[in-house]
Amino acid sequence: MRKLIASIALGLAAFGLLGVSHAQDTTASAPVAASAAVDAAPAAAPAPAEVASAAAVEAAPAAAPVPNKGDTAWMMVATLLVILMTLPGLALFYGGLVRSKNMLSVLMQVMVTFSLIVVLWFIYGYSLAFTEGNAFIGGLDRLMMKGVWDNAAGTFANAATFSKGVYIPEILFAAFQATFAGITCCLIVGAFAERIKFSAVLLFMVIWFTFSYAPMAHMVWFWMGPDAYTSAEVAADMTAKAGLIWQHGALDFAGGTVVHINAAVAGLVGSYMVGKRLGYGKEAFTPHSLTLTMVGASLLWVGWFGFNAGSALEAGNSAALAFINTFSATAAAVLA
Repeated sequence: MRKLIASIALGLAAFGLLGVSHAQDTTASAPVAASAAVDAAPAAAPAPAEVASAAAVEAAPAAAPVPNKGDTAWMMVATLLVILMTLPGLALFYGGLVRSKNMLSVLMQVMVTFSLIVVLWFIYGYSLAFTEGNAFIGGLDRLMMKGVWDNAAGTFANAATFSKGVYIPEILFAAFQATFAGITCCLIVGAFAERIKFSAVLLFMVIWFTFSYAPMAHMVWFWMGPDAYTSAEVAADMTAKAGLIWQHGALDFAGGTVVHINAAVAGLVGSYMVGKRLGYGKEAFTPHSLTLTMVGASLLWVGWFGFNAGSALEAGNSAALAFINTFSATAAAVLA
């Protein structure tokens, strides 16, 4: 009897232990499931928020392009180099070739002409050359540099380069092109040096700049920019808005047409109209200082790196190619 009671007690004890063990296992598994549920919940919860964020990004307007700092820095340097090749480079080059009594006259003609054209460029020249108008001349959208920057808002307009999505500040592009306009007019000074009054030089430059340089710059260089060519369907319309000579397919990288041919024709016609120097054929017209001419020519070479490589409008492969060509070709010309 005692053995039977002991056996029953042991059985009940074993059954109880099994129940406790099963309950502990069940209790232990509950936090795991709860933890898994908690871990799964945050992963699924952000889905609506992500969708809403993506929709907001798509609905937001595209951010204004930011000019590349490297390109901007290079174009500042290039602009300064072109100024250097004019003042004092071109002034010394011409000044050394004339008689000593006309040295100061030539220096002032170059310096004042450059300054005058830069002022006129920012008043109306830039607008006539680089805004949309017709095939021959631009409009007045940038008269007095209107719209190039907003002092109140602190915003600046951008100018396109030759690569899609690449920009430089428009005020910098305008400054770079101002140096081209200025040196082009100064090149003409050498054609009738020693033979024309100072006031007549300035009057001629104003007229020629307005009715020759600005229209030629527009016809050769103005186009709508690479980003305007979004598809083949709009290409013809965008090209029709460009300057006349650009429409014909002419590509003037660094002023062969706008600067050199343009100035050469003006100088040839101007020298013919002014006539021969007084005393020509009767007295010597020898240069008074070839040393100054050498110094001026050297500064022209240095400045030409900004003139040519800067015309790429970016600090990239095209600028590097123009740089090495300016370096090697000039060195070869010295030896020729």
